[in-house]
Formats: sequence, C-alpha cells, structure tokens
Amino acid sequence: MARSPKTAAPAVPLTPNRERPAQPQRYQASKEELLDFYKQMLLIRRFEERAGQLYGLGFIGGFCHLYIGQEAVAVGLQSAMTVGKDSVITGYRDHGHMLAYGIDPKVIMAELTGRAAGISKGKGGSMHMFSVEHGFYGGHGIVGAQVSLGTGLALKHKYSEDGGVNLAYFGDGAANQGQVYESFNMAKLWDLPVIYAIENNHYAMGTSVERSASEPDFYKRGESFQIPGIQVDGMDVLAVRGAAQVALEWTRSGKGPIILELKTYRYRGHSMSDPAKYRTREEVQSYRENQDPIQRAEKELVAMGVAEEELKAIDKEIKDIVVEAAKFAEEAPEPEAGELYTDVLVERY
Repeated sequence: MARSPKTAAPAVPLTPNRERPAQPQRYQASKEELLDFYKQMLLIRRFEERAGQLYGLGFIGGFCHLYIGQEAVAVGLQSAMTVGKDSVITGYRDHGHMLAYGIDPKVIMAELTGRAAGISKGKGGSMHMFSVEHGFYGGHGIVGAQVSLGTGLALKHKYSEDGGVNLAYFGDGAANQGQVYESFNMAKLWDLPVIYAIENNHYAMGTSVERSASEPDFYKRGESFQIPGIQVDGMDVLAVRGAAQVALEWTRSGKGPIILELKTYRYRGHSMSDPAKYRTREEVQSYRENQDPIQRAEKELVAMGVAEEELKAIDKEIKDIVVEAAKFAEEAPEPEAGELYTDVLVERY
C-alpha cells in the first residue's frame, strides 16, 4: 500500500523575539557642534580636491581614491568615538577617515606625495596609512581585508577589557567578500565590540549595486548571524551621528556587533584613473544639488543664525590649511634609500 506524502511543517521564525537596537534619531546638535562637523567635512572636501590637483600634476603617484561626497559618514561616525580608546580601520579610500580622526593634514598630504615626513614615512602612499597614537589601523589595499582585521581589533578590545570599540569600514563591493561573513560569524559568537560600517556609494568600483548584489539592502546582511543592522542616510551628518550613538551604546553594553549601512555617494570616479562612464552626469549633478552633505549642514547653520560671511571665512581658513599642507608635502624631502629596508619585520628572525 502506497504511503501518503508527509505534509511539510509550517515555517516558524527561529528567533521572533530577538532583541534589536532602538531606531536612531537624528542628532540634535548645538550650533557649535554643527559648526565643528561642518569644518571637518569642509576640510575633507578641500583636502581631497587639492589631492586630485596634485595627482594631475604628477606629485602623487600610484593609486588615489578620493572621498568627495562621502564626508558626512566619517565625520558623523568618528565624532562620536574616543580617540586613543576606540580603534578605526578602513579600506584604501582612507584620507577622509584620517582627517576625521584629527590627524594632521600635513603628514597625510606628505604621505600622498611619498615624502619622509609622511605618516608612513612616504612608503605607504594613498592606500596605506597608519597611526598607532590615534588608533587608526589603515588604509588597506586588499578588498575586504580590513573587516577581518577590524574583527581582530575588536577581540583585542574585549580581551584587554579596555572599553574600546572597533569601527570597521567597508564598501558595497567588499560586502560580497567571503571573509566578511567569516568575520561576522566569529564576531557574534564572541559578542565582540565592533561596528561594521558599510559605505554604500552604489557602484563599488564601477558596477551598480542592482547588478552585483542579490540583496541590495546591506544592513540585512548580518541577519543570519543574529547581527542587527540599521540603514542610515549617509549624506546627512546628523543622521549619521545619531546612528553612531545607538551603535556605540549597543556594542559598549556587551551585546556584540552591529551593522550600519550608510547610503552615500561619491562624486568622483572609483579612483583618479576612473572616468566613471557607468553613470550619467545628470545623476551626479542631482546628488550635488539636492543631497550634498556640506550644503545641507550649511543651510542648517544659516537657519541657526550663522552669517554667510562667517561661513565664507571658515572656507578661507580651511583652504589656507590645505594650501599649507600641500606646500609642505611638495617641499619635504623624499625618504633616504636605506628606508627601503626598515619596518619590513618587527624584529630579526
């Protein structure tokens, strides 16, 4: 006698009552705080514009990835962190993150031009910068490598019980790397204090998210590891700052990793060698006119009573800082030939 087929059991959510972080609120900044955020974003913008010019003039060689358009992400997140206590790690688009962590523009620009005064003695260039003093651990050229390294830094924070949190940046392109998910798994198993910040600028190197990601909402990528995620307007520095506070509260309280997806946009190509023909000029112009993070902050400052003359004076002050940094980087001496053999190994073996 033939047996009747078994009826499949209905699908039941495995963790329907899992705790989730609170929905972040837009940060209520004072006029002084917003002015500080504005200055930091403007410094990144003017610095990167100058770096692009120096690259065109041949002062900067190799690869150079500019952060123009994404300034609100680094400033919003890192303004909530504690320099020297927390750690930051990112990929090769790293100039803006260093500036947002208070590192001297002169030593960053000198590194770009390959000078001995650079933060990595002129041997790292655009993609490989580092500052132990600030807890900034690079600058990495291998796509997605910083996610595993950031997870290791979070393990260090937990092991040493220093109260620190690691902020690991990566992009929508790196979000499809296998090592990212190995890191997610370990981070949640050990409830490590790490914030995974996905800077979704929509195009990775040059392929749109819609064509490269079966799940384009990257904040959901940690669900199968029980890592909660939040999607944030990455073109609004106050929205980013509000999300940063929620994420830091979550990780510092011992609840483990969290994912922030920052919806942002880069105005330039992936690198200086990228003509960005995969998108229209109209699309870029629309972001510049309607969502630019610096212009949005500027409008709010004017509404708070800041005079346009004061904003112009700030812009001049920032430009002077960048001009001075560029002059320093152009005139500083190159490394001695013997530097080729230093810092290769920690010690002799």
